[in-house]
Amino acid sequence: MNASAFLSELRRRDIQVWAVGGQLHCAAKAGALTPELREELRQRKSEILQVLASAQALASQERAVVPLQPHGSRTPVFGVPGHNGDVFCYRMLAQCLGEAQPFFGLQPPGADGREDPLERVEDIAAYFADQVRDFYPQGRYIIAGYCAGGTIAFELAQQLARAGAEVRLLALFGSPFPAYFRLSSQLKLRFSQEGARIGGFARDLAARSPAAWPDYLKGRLRTRRQRLDAQEAAAQDPVLAQRARIERATLNAVRAYEPQAYRGRVALLLPSRQWQLAADWRKVAPLAREFHGPDGCGSPEMLREPYAPALAELFTRAVQPWKMP
Repeated sequence: MNASAFLSELRRRDIQVWAVGGQLHCAAKAGALTPELREELRQRKSEILQVLASAQALASQERAVVPLQPHGSRTPVFGVPGHNGDVFCYRMLAQCLGEAQPFFGLQPPGADGREDPLERVEDIAAYFADQVRDFYPQGRYIIAGYCAGGTIAFELAQQLARAGAEVRLLALFGSPFPAYFRLSSQLKLRFSQEGARIGGFARDLAARSPAAWPDYLKGRLRTRRQRLDAQEAAAQDPVLAQRARIERATLNAVRAYEPQAYRGRVALLLPSRQWQLAADWRKVAPLAREFHGPDGCGSPEMLREPYAPALAELFTRAVQPWKMP
């Protein structure tokens, strides 16, 4: 029986063992800690101390930092995910960048369900900054952000730079300026989408004979019911419900955030030349430079196949020094 198994056996007997200052301490009900167990504890003391130290280190490990590709000697990338907190949005990109480029996702507070999501961009960024510095104290980083996470990445780069770290590059993947997420902009977008939906519905009806309208309308209603059922099921799933809490908190935080001037290098990695939601970043980041993905690519799919290799190539170009204005 190894030390871990021995400690498990002690716990099964309601015997608690912990270490303080290199000394073992025990707590047990009367009669549970027999002379034989005491002797085994004495003999295994060094091994048990090592196991307890490892367990303590694991418990205190940076929960925010999720290795997506931990190998390589290049400046590591720390990526803030989109509004739902899913760090694996970067998984395909990290794979495409290869084993020479370390890449870590930053999981926001609340994703594990053990704490409430933070509701200010400055607080989320401060949480990430502490964990990034603890995880990689060398102080040279590339910070990335995707979609709404770009706003948090922007503030994170600011905080790291103010603390003396070298932020080699801030890379924003399809990240609209924060004003895009505010109520007025979202209402305009919703009206535009509804107009397009109604127009498409009218065109579909016009393309069919009146006799075919009942079946067409039944199909539309069935699709809508399936979508509502899926939303209701998601609301009942604890994992998806927790993710929805993070989404709401993150979007509220981004809406309230007012970016301040940033003098570092910023790469605006845009899905395509037609994508225009990031232009205002230039007002607060004078060293920003645009890199455009392939035509037809949109923000939701830009980090997935088949576009991820092209975005990885753009990112590799963005990391290289460029001529400053």
